[in-house]
Amino acid sequence: MKNQDNQILDLKTITLDLYHDDRGFFTERFNKDKFLELGLPINYFQDNHSLSYPNVIRGLHYQQNPSQTKLVGCISGAIWDVAVDIRLNSPTFGKYFAIELSAKNGKMLFIPAGFAHGFCVLGDEPANVLYKVDNKYSKEGDGGIKFDDIDLKIDWPIKDPIISDKDRNLPTLQEYIKSDKAFKL
Repeated sequence: MKNQDNQILDLKTITLDLYHDDRGFFTERFNKDKFLELGLPINYFQDNHSLSYPNVIRGLHYQQNPSQTKLVGCISGAIWDVAVDIRLNSPTFGKYFAIELSAKNGKMLFIPAGFAHGFCVLGDEPANVLYKVDNKYSKEGDGGIKFDDIDLKIDWPIKDPIISDKDRNLPTLQEYIKSDKAFKL
């Protein structure tokens, strides 16, 4: 298991060790000792699982009061995973990082609190996404930013996305900045 910094402060790409043979592969998705060695948090509260169909975009979501750190991976299909730094005082505020996650490439994304997260499904197969979070869900702390906000300039790799009404009506980055939900470092 390897941990790689990205161009956005505190965001990490984790590459799993995949052990292949003629039956398929085996990997440890989470190992407490290895995460400690990599300096990553280990106090996860809950595992979440979503199934999304081709052309679906979910997000961009964040959780506050309590905030959540996420460890995101894809166990079937493939997604284009996006994390946006929404911490007002961060030198990388408003910047995003995107990476393809799939079972085949053995990559996961560690997303600290203060990031909005979303993904789209790549290809013709549904995607199963697993993510660990380090705190409980709070309806009052649930927030998000519009996936196609022009200030973010995210070039989503799919056409005619399927979006929930909730996600379609999320605030813009500028509206977020003016809100009482804005994260500070």
